Amino acid sequence: MPAETGQPGTSPLLLALKIGVYVFFYILAAILLTPVFAWVGGFFAGITLSGFLGAALSNGLAMRIWERLHLADVGFHWNRAAGWNLLVGLAGGIGSACLVLAPPLLVGAARVRPVPDASADWSTFLFVTVLLLFGSMGEEMLFRGYGFQVLMRVLGEWATIVPVAVLFAALHSGNPHSTPLALFNTAGFGVLFGFALLRSGDLWLPIGLHFGWNFTLPLFGVNVSGFTMRVTNYAMEWTAGPLFSGGEYGPEASVLTSLVLAALFAYLWKAPVRRQRLPLLEAPAEV
Repeated sequence: MPAETGQPGTSPLLLALKIGVYVFFYILAAILLTPVFAWVGGFFAGITLSGFLGAALSNGLAMRIWERLHLADVGFHWNRAAGWNLLVGLAGGIGSACLVLAPPLLVGAARVRPVPDASADWSTFLFVTVLLLFGSMGEEMLFRGYGFQVLMRVLGEWATIVPVAVLFAALHSGNPHSTPLALFNTAGFGVLFGFALLRSGDLWLPIGLHFGWNFTLPLFGVNVSGFTMRVTNYAMEWTAGPLFSGGEYGPEASVLTSLVLAALFAYLWKAPVRRQRLPLLEAPAEV
């Protein structure tokens, strides 16, 4: 766990400047890069790849300017512990998605049907998988990277995790077919991912959780955060109402996800995570 958090005497102006510069670099990169990637690979590729590169740029520059550290020090060092934590995260993300979607299929509350005129193939599967991976990495860098860790160092653990999770959910409010329950569950995932970083001391555990969940949903033929990502030629059709299916937003707007989130927290609390050193959480805050 972090050695010191919530240190008194930290300058609010310096903290605001660091976060402001961090966000500025991200927004600037997103504005410049999104049209380029969208022109090359379409809308989904544009927002995903520009988000990933924008997060990498903002984290890398902030780490160099303010901390004299490298991008890898934000939680990207690769070693055996990182690989293990990634696998633990993947198991949790994939398992929790299956726990939401498999029981309705087994009890007849949903069924999988062929999609007329669908043309998904292996190239589509690989393309969407790569974009989902970059999307998960980009969001975790942005929301659990430099800005998050600096706030945690100054404000404390849960005083950072909860507000950032609320912001994480709020930025999903513009997604297609968003609902209050979808935002509640998204905030829950934000708390979970913040707790994952706290447990592991790296970004690999939250990335594994995030990507494992996002990767599994399209395999069942359901939407991910309001977006349809067709990787098979099948879709999941529900006989249960939107409270259980999540409607057009997908399972993240379902009460089933709310219940499984509690199980996922328990899993993460007990999982054999390998703790790593995270420089930003162990360094003293500036005064």
